[in-house]
Amino acid sequence: MKRGSIFELNGIPKFQEALPLALQHVVAMIVGCVTPAIIVAGAVGGDGLRAKDRVILIQASLVVSALSTLLQLFPIGKKKGFNLGSGLPMIMGVSFAYVPSMQAIAEGYGISTILGAQIIGGIVAIIMGLLVKKIRVFFPPLITGTVVFTIGLSLYPTAINYMAGGTSNSDYGSWQNWLVAFLTLAVVTGLNHFGRGILKLASILIGIIVGYVVSIPFGMVSLSSVGQAKMFQLPQFMHFGIHFEISACVAIGLLFAINSVQAIGDYSATTIGAMDREPEDRELQNGITAYGVTNIIGALLGGLPTATYSQNVGIVTTTKVINRWVLGLAAVILGVAGIVPKFSALLTTIPQCVLGGATVSVFASIAMTGMKLVASEEMDYRNSSIVGLAAAIGVGVSQASAALASFPGWVTTIFGKSPVVLATLIAVILNIILPKSCDERKYEARLRKRVKERIRKDHEEFEQH
Repeated sequence: MKRGSIFELNGIPKFQEALPLALQHVVAMIVGCVTPAIIVAGAVGGDGLRAKDRVILIQASLVVSALSTLLQLFPIGKKKGFNLGSGLPMIMGVSFAYVPSMQAIAEGYGISTILGAQIIGGIVAIIMGLLVKKIRVFFPPLITGTVVFTIGLSLYPTAINYMAGGTSNSDYGSWQNWLVAFLTLAVVTGLNHFGRGILKLASILIGIIVGYVVSIPFGMVSLSSVGQAKMFQLPQFMHFGIHFEISACVAIGLLFAINSVQAIGDYSATTIGAMDREPEDRELQNGITAYGVTNIIGALLGGLPTATYSQNVGIVTTTKVINRWVLGLAAVILGVAGIVPKFSALLTTIPQCVLGGATVSVFASIAMTGMKLVASEEMDYRNSSIVGLAAAIGVGVSQASAALASFPGWVTTIFGKSPVVLATLIAVILNIILPKSCDERKYEARLRKRVKERIRKDHEEFEQH
């Protein structure tokens, strides 16, 4: 393999140039990658997962994220034909978008049911990838923005409960928990607004370190699980088992469909912002298909659902460093961290109040990202009705899930535990049935015409080859 610049997609750059840039990606995403696993482990019915199983869940999340990233960077298959992986500079990691639904499923059914639903979700993503050009018309920015906004709203109670120390802890709501949480939040917020370079990129990580140190004198940290953990261990195949529950499969499958469309935005932001071009349909199709395949494999290895990481897209577009080997090195570092159980065990010792203080800003950012997507469309009466009704009914029903007590249990699991599924369905249905303005109809007609023309040209090129 020839030498290459860090600003070129291909070619191996110098190691001393690649390493700090790779570490920058790892620092920016590792907290977000492991926190969903910690939250879901705590949501399992009873007192949550055992310490050993928590370590395995975090370990699997890191390893699966690394494998998913490597497949996106270095596709399997023909260079110009159909293959698995987009070949674009993307980082994959466990996504917060699934957390509200995973919490509900973990509480009622356990981790095995999440992983079973994840396999179905992976199949949905593969279908979305193969049909991406036809399906994306149902998910304009107004709809995806509403969904992302609702995800952010639904995560707020989790953050607040964590800031208070975690509902399962006897000191829930103590002043010590709130003190540590707000100190952590202050560090994260301060670095986000006043920090520069690596200090800003690593604001969440630094905030957690500061909060962790401060929490030690309060007796919130126990390192016993670290001492018991092994030094080296590969992910365990089917450790948590696989269980299929229809209601869980529907809830997670719908989120996979939404995230498949959301991934188009991340692919587009990467190519437009760092490569001065739109993503090719082939790249979108191959990337989303690989996203589905790796999630099926990830479920068998015990890893939670992954998705494209927008914060790393931001790093790529800001630095213009698109070399696949740089991001590949980041994935390798992530994978090595995942096969060292002592590192995963150390992450489980982070007090919940510290995690709450660090992640509340992340959840706020998710909600505001949704707001920006919504605001990119004209907020006339029709669009305002779609967003308002979808968010109101979705969040409202989840906050008063007892209102569904007379319905079968599967109805509550799909619609009553997390607002995301109900909000998504309402937004999509209203967007289809509510009349559009004359300008909107003309725009969609032109869009459909362009899509048909593109499909016709692709078919002609295929026939020629």
